[in-house]
Amino acid sequence: MQHVKIPQDRIGVLIGEGGETMREIEKRAEVRLDIDSEDGTVKVESVGDPVTALKGPDIVKAIGRGFAPDDALALLEDDMMMFELIDIEAASRNKNDFRRQKGRLIGEGGRTRELMQELSGAAVVIYGSTLGIIGGPEQVDAVREAAEMILDGAPHGSVYSFLERKHNEMKHKGLEYHQFTG
Repeated sequence: MQHVKIPQDRIGVLIGEGGETMREIEKRAEVRLDIDSEDGTVKVESVGDPVTALKGPDIVKAIGRGFAPDDALALLEDDMMMFELIDIEAASRNKNDFRRQKGRLIGEGGRTRELMQELSGAAVVIYGSTLGIIGGPEQVDAVREAAEMILDGAPHGSVYSFLERKHNEMKHKGLEYHQFTG
């Protein structure tokens, strides 16, 4: 059994309308969720395949960090799917620097976050003091590198170029991999 703490305002999303999301997670991840809505603690207990159940706490954490339930459940679609968090606050010197860094990651009108998501193919969410990524290993690496570049002060233009280059590399590898069907 594992304990995961999620923010108060994300408990409703985890439970879903009439408990729908919670039941879906329990069924697909083969776990039982015991949600304490007072303090945001969620007990995740394996009730089926232990390997599948290993993804249960990550799904709960992902929803707690701002992901939509469908994006979080994508962790079950493939054994290679990963969930990673980047702590923006840890990369900041003070509160003003934190706000500036978070703003740089989001971009004007959310454009930087959107481009990270579109060009990498990963789901990207910025919530509170973290940037969350759900995707395959290469997708997560691309977003992590782009986020680190932004946090290190790189101009947005060079980060976008890096993401486009990664996008083309991944697309090329995908085409190469699926080249021969018979």
